[in-house]
Amino acid sequence: MPSARSTPKPPPVPSSEAPRPLRADARRNRERLLAVADEVFSERGADASMEDIARRAKVGIGTLYRHFPTREALLVATVEEQLHALARKTRSLAAWASPGDAVAEFLAAFVEHASTYRGLAASLGVVFQSGTPGCAAASEAAAHLLSLAQAAGEIRSDIDLDDIVSLVMGIALAAQQTPAEPGRAQRLITTFIEGLRTPAPPKEAPGPSRPAGAAREAGGAGRSGASRTSRSS
Repeated sequence: MPSARSTPKPPPVPSSEAPRPLRADARRNRERLLAVADEVFSERGADASMEDIARRAKVGIGTLYRHFPTREALLVATVEEQLHALARKTRSLAAWASPGDAVAEFLAAFVEHASTYRGLAASLGVVFQSGTPGCAAASEAAAHLLSLAQAAGEIRSDIDLDDIVSLVMGIALAAQQTPAEPGRAQRLITTFIEGLRTPAPPKEAPGPSRPAGAAREAGGAGRSGASRTSRSS
């Protein structure tokens, strides 16, 4: 999910040669590495050893690094399909009657995604600036949903997608630090969404009211004055 405030990167230099498809054995190695990485990240968190992943996949560490030069590249590839799933869910939320409620539901889904692996939330900035098709799809769907809520006046206009990513990182990290308190993430989501919503206009204060005794005295004085006027006439 590219950052709205990040410095744009120069476009890649076009190549006259199309990338060659992976050989069958290389493709199998890549698929196995992704499957094993998902297992290891799930067990040990996003900072699991690359050596452990290569060992469990029964390939050399050089093979792992040829496919994925960095841990971040491996993380991005591992969560790519989940990013596509997040994008599909986010697009479906655009049909909700209340765009503000849809943004709240998106926040919950995004926090769940950020908690896929322990420690993944700390790498969200890298993951969502990777520019992969899944990242682009999720970013576009989220930006559209946010714009709908802002156009409807339900979410503050000064909020952007960077703010949402930062909120999700904070919520996911806080929830991971207190695994024995499963309701904490939802409580934080509720708190933050209330802060994102457009404040309701202040209600007009009612006019000053007179005490009941004063009203009776005023009524009595009016009747007494009317009676004197009647007698004098």
